Amino acid sequence: MTVRQALERAEQRYAASNSASERRYRDATAVLPGGNTRTSLHYSPFPVTFASGEDQFLTDLDGHRYVDLLGEYSAGLYGHSDAAVLAAVRRALDEGLSYGGPNRYEAGLAQEIVRRFPSVELLRFTNSGTEANLFAIGTARAVTGRGTVLVFEGGYHGGVLSFRGATPLNTPYPYVVCDYNDVPGTLAAIEQHRDDLAAVILEPMLGGAGAVPATAGFVRAIRDATTRHGVVLIVDEVMTSRLAPGGLQEVFGVVPDLTTFGKYLGAGFSFGAFGGASRLMARFDPGVPGHLSHPGTFNNNTVTMAAGLAGLRDVFTPSATRALNARGDRLRDRLNALFAEAGVAMQATGLGSILSLHFQTGPITRSRDIDPAPEKRALLHLELMLRGFYIARRGYLALPLPVTDADVDAFADAVRDVATTHHRLLR
Repeated sequence: MTVRQALERAEQRYAASNSASERRYRDATAVLPGGNTRTSLHYSPFPVTFASGEDQFLTDLDGHRYVDLLGEYSAGLYGHSDAAVLAAVRRALDEGLSYGGPNRYEAGLAQEIVRRFPSVELLRFTNSGTEANLFAIGTARAVTGRGTVLVFEGGYHGGVLSFRGATPLNTPYPYVVCDYNDVPGTLAAIEQHRDDLAAVILEPMLGGAGAVPATAGFVRAIRDATTRHGVVLIVDEVMTSRLAPGGLQEVFGVVPDLTTFGKYLGAGFSFGAFGGASRLMARFDPGVPGHLSHPGTFNNNTVTMAAGLAGLRDVFTPSATRALNARGDRLRDRLNALFAEAGVAMQATGLGSILSLHFQTGPITRSRDIDPAPEKRALLHLELMLRGFYIARRGYLALPLPVTDADVDAFADAVRDVATTHHRLLR
């Protein structure tokens, strides 16, 4: 049997058990292109439609229950029914919506973020990580008077700031694209373009490109070079800020000029933020002549502010952060051990509670090192869903807080079962 044949059989089993989701998908194609309004949520033969979520579980229209290990691509950190978050949301709803003015929560959430991330002296809220990165880049360009932005192949900073292949919808800044974890090449590019280089924007771990961590030497070399040439270093911690109490910048011992946030900090609601050194962020003070304008109808929407404050202050404490990421590290080590034991060409990468599964044994230090293996990824994805585990088609996982050691054990057993069942195709 070939991988294609195994995938076709898995798709048949999947389709046969998800008739309600298939009907919903077919109906949706009449009004949504591809039945979809968020590209990353589409997969073949059709995605399941979820009806409800509770704690670490999701239930689809056909009544199947899944352990949610995708965690809304790291935005669903708190699971689906955290008591403290829900209480804060209900309180905010009872108090009324969309004030068109400041509310009681936004400064408190800002204070919690500033407390966690010492590089952030002042910050502004947005509605997504994409917006946060656009405003951070715009800030760097406005303050420095330069135009060029240095990015890395495989980087993802939002729907219009993606460097994972052809991206015709990207914002049309002048870009310099470097290889991730390539210290000599990156330093040479910074030197070459220093006179018009406004910013370097860096994920301290490539998220969407496959959970590929930066090396500490790479990050520190960039910090030194950008400081030397007056270039703004933007560290995109939209995903990675959850990996340590102070984010990966704390782990690497680097202080960026600007940091961008998103995902889980909204506790399940639309959220983004950018912040950093006062010398840059004070330019947004509306009371200062010549200030930079930053509008946004829902920047401080009451539900997000209330939920985010409750989650960060009361639930995702520094000790909870460490415990969750230790669980992710244990799972990664366990998966790599079972892959070796099973004799399959697979590996798990990432840091802490963010993982990605790949179909190769060689080292992965940049996005181009990754074997795309689309049919194998699709086969693993469907086989795990049929066993009650929800991850991304591309093999990405972001563990939510409610996930237990028993859930992790069951997932590892399911992965082992798939590797054993398809050993000949994966060896």
